Amino acid sequence: MIELKQETEKWLGRIKERIRHVDGERKFMENIRAYISDSEYFMSTSDFIRAFECVIWAWAWLEIGLEIGMLYEAGPAHGGGQIADKEDR
Repeated sequence: MIELKQETEKWLGRIKERIRHVDGERKFMENIRAYISDSEYFMSTSDFIRAFECVIWAWAWLEIGLEIGMLYEAGPAHGGGQIADKEDR
């Protein structure tokens, strides 16, 4: 279980950093943040399996959103803000 906890912490940290540079469709972002929050909750209760599942779902929503164009990488390294109208969907 210690390995699962460490993997979950690692991927939680990475997605929190990654979404700081992502913008787009509001519902996609809400779902990603909800799964992150759920993962943190399950971590706090030592339910590492559910915590890991939630962080995986957060990553899935992020990757799918980027792939289908509902989300985009923001900031100077990614040409930031090229699809500003996506925020209002």
